[in-house]
Amino acid sequence: MTTSTHLVRQRRFLPLFITQLLGAFNDNLFKNAMVLFVVYSVYNSEAAEGKFSAIASTVFIIPFFLLSSLAGQLADMRDKAKIIRIVKFCEILIMLVGGAGLFLAWKGYETTAIAIPLMLVALFAMGVHSTFFGPIKYAILPQHLKSEEVLAGTGMVEAGTYIAILTGTILAGWIDVEWAALGVVLTAIIGYIAGRQVPPAPPQSEPEPLDYNFVRSSFHLIRQTTSDARVFEAIMAISFFWAVGTVLFIQFPPLAKNVLHASKEVASLFLVIFSVGIAIGSVSINALLKGTVSARWSAPSVIMMGVFVVAFYLVCRAWPPMEDGLLDVSAFIVRPLAVPLLLSLLGIAIAGGMFVVPLYAFLTTFVEKSQTARTIAANNIVNSGAMVIGSLVAMALSAFGLPLQEQVLLSAAMCVISALLGAQLYRSERAARGE
Repeated sequence: MTTSTHLVRQRRFLPLFITQLLGAFNDNLFKNAMVLFVVYSVYNSEAAEGKFSAIASTVFIIPFFLLSSLAGQLADMRDKAKIIRIVKFCEILIMLVGGAGLFLAWKGYETTAIAIPLMLVALFAMGVHSTFFGPIKYAILPQHLKSEEVLAGTGMVEAGTYIAILTGTILAGWIDVEWAALGVVLTAIIGYIAGRQVPPAPPQSEPEPLDYNFVRSSFHLIRQTTSDARVFEAIMAISFFWAVGTVLFIQFPPLAKNVLHASKEVASLFLVIFSVGIAIGSVSINALLKGTVSARWSAPSVIMMGVFVVAFYLVCRAWPPMEDGLLDVSAFIVRPLAVPLLLSLLGIAIAGGMFVVPLYAFLTTFVEKSQTARTIAANNIVNSGAMVIGSLVAMALSAFGLPLQEQVLLSAAMCVISALLGAQLYRSERAARGE
């Protein structure tokens, strides 16, 4: 019996896995239903569409930057299972608001004055929800799993997350927005039920007073966590990776509509391909490393990611113009350049999954168990800062009129920085082993 098969049969892993999977599914069903509806049904300008996509990403990311330090403190100093129950109950309330926004948008009632603001408020609240759940989903693994199971568990959580993203993204592109409104509420309810089954996970050290000053606590947390060079290098490498991913995800819907002349179903297909690739990379790197937590393949993986980004850019640049209408999925996939485009996108995602999973596993196994959640929280703060910067850069490039396909090259350049950080982390890893 493989480690993965063994884990999915265990209560110490399965309820958390399902809860995380449903949360990721709901995030993406709601966010993509909102973005695709606005891009394809409200705005009719490449600049406005790109701006809204960037605003939506930024609104979701900001809570990670502001609240991750408090989330990490709570996860390390309180029972993680109790926090999960509270957070998942709040998701039901949040999705009632978000579902109302989607329903009003479908009805066409005050779309820009009421429906879109309601959806953005719910998206921000889901960012808060994910901020408090994020440190737990990684920090609880070393507490409930054996040391030799952590990499497999981390890989399964990452793979499950992206399968959930895949499913949520497919539905967002293919179902009507009123069904999405109902779906996000029902999913939140099921997620709450699953979260109640997670076994207790009490703190691994004596509780300390919480610091509610997010500025002071954030700086203190980052300074304390990154005092070890290897943790700092891992966090920076992950941050640049997510900055790359943010820029790409912002560009996909308006790029599909305005450069590739494709429908929202095709835009959804792009996100699906990306999610499948991340899942493949997440699982395959565990087999390649044979369960050993190491950054050995990080630099080569992200270099290949950059190569595939350049290939994606070249195909987009060569894409022939169309006079009118948008391609549906069946018309899109028979275009001569469709297969190279989708394969380059798949390559980006597979390489990305192979790059990032060992780094997350490193963060959860290298530090003391009593510090794991705060380490992940520090990582989330730096990650979210990099993602906000990526969003702002994408907004600025759109505002200055730089074509969307040219913006893709920014992601390729950022892959080089991630590769340098990954290589440095592996050198530090080998030095610590005396090699």
